[in-house]
Amino acid sequence: MPQANDMSRSLTALDQDSTLIAVVELSQKTWLIGASVPGLPRHPLKKIAADEKELLRVLLRWRDEAIKAGREIKRLAVAFEAGRDGFWLARWLRARDLEAYVIHPSSIPVPREQRRRKTDRLDINMLKRAFLGWLRGEPDHCSMAAIPTLEAEDAKRPGREREKLVGERTRLVNRMKGTLARLGIRGFKPNLRKAPERVADLRTPEGVAMPELTQAELRRDMARLALVKAQIKEIEVAREKRLETRPNAGTHPTVHLLTRAVGVGIETADMLTHEVMVRELRDERAVGRYGGLTGAPDESGAKRREKGLAKTGNARVRRGMLQLAWRFLTFQPDLAEVQWFRERTADAKPGTRKTMIVALARKILIMLWRLAKSGIVPQGLRLHPAA
Repeated sequence: MPQANDMSRSLTALDQDSTLIAVVELSQKTWLIGASVPGLPRHPLKKIAADEKELLRVLLRWRDEAIKAGREIKRLAVAFEAGRDGFWLARWLRARDLEAYVIHPSSIPVPREQRRRKTDRLDINMLKRAFLGWLRGEPDHCSMAAIPTLEAEDAKRPGREREKLVGERTRLVNRMKGTLARLGIRGFKPNLRKAPERVADLRTPEGVAMPELTQAELRRDMARLALVKAQIKEIEVAREKRLETRPNAGTHPTVHLLTRAVGVGIETADMLTHEVMVRELRDERAVGRYGGLTGAPDESGAKRREKGLAKTGNARVRRGMLQLAWRFLTFQPDLAEVQWFRERTADAKPGTRKTMIVALARKILIMLWRLAKSGIVPQGLRLHPAA
């Protein structure tokens, strides 16, 4: 039986004689539209400029042609692959009473020949077959992505921007340390606040000052580092202000609830709230898969082995949950999931802890998902006192 929030098949019965089915291959400059139009012997194909209004005009023109052919069009369904354009086109089409869907690109079966033909026309036909099977309710044709609201998409931006800035901060620091190591200078910390003032005093092992051009390069990198640090601080201060001034707005109650758990910081709580908790995931297995914390078994005949993480879920959630699982070993010793981990790794071989930490991370993610959905605190979970 189809389950709630199952995006692998359509739950609406398809009447192909009264449904105009269209797929769009998006690119930066042009879009290719293919359709199956009731009453028309041909399968129309049209290349247009990257313009949503022109797309709508083409779809309505094909609908009028079907009506002239004696068919009553009760449904107009459009789909395209997720990619650079995101979800704005689906929201725009839905606002004009069209059914719009976004296909997961990885769910489309693709031939594995080393040299296969690949054109937009071939891709359109492949997308059309997959979309038609999905509309019929048949499994294993393709899966649809949940289309978020503009507000839900916007709420993710501060956390994702901060993640990129933290990576940029690490990259700059490592580059400056590499520049200093090339000259034999060690022990100097370029990320300190007064580091730019001390650059001129640095000496190589030969006792000479750093070359002039290298000093200029270091100062420019330090200026970039100071800017990145200021932007990270700006994001953090703005987030704390939003949570304090509007504690009950939107997803803020969920963030406050997760931060009450000892070991869960505001950054982790914000990431989990906007990447996991706002999604309508079907069940606990779907939560584990979306978190990228499921395995990739390799079984063939008598061969049985595990290739590691499948890497198919949300990479941000996976990284954050692995770090959180290690923290919970210290901050949540009474939690049932942590005790489960310790029992199975007490006398284990070296390296088993690194494997089992993935299972612990998956269990903790599911536990936090239940906490956010029901508000019931699991037994053994240590909480900070309520403010």
